[in-house]
Amino acid sequence: MAFFKQPTFQERTELAQKAREKALKKLAARPPVDPEVLAERKKVQLAREAAAAEKSKARKEAILQAKADKLAAAKAAAVPEPTEAELKAARDEKYAARKARKK
Repeated sequence: MAFFKQPTFQERTELAQKAREKALKKLAARPPVDPEVLAERKKVQLAREAAAAEKSKARKEAILQAKADKLAAAKAAAVPEPTEAELKAARDEKYAARKARKK
């Protein structure tokens, strides 16, 4: 029965160094990116970002417009405050009605 052998520090560093070298060789073996392709990718990315910004701006404007509409509707539905003259007239009517009941 074989037991697991714990690798030493030196073995772990050697394995890490080999893995690092292998990754660097793999990266170096990749063909360079064509500048035209890179420029096209950049152009597409900028267009995508501009579209996302425009969409975000439109969404924010829609939210602000909805809030403004809601506020306008609330103001339109609100009962206006009575003026001093209206309050005095209502009070006078109330007193006159009470006086009429007492007679």
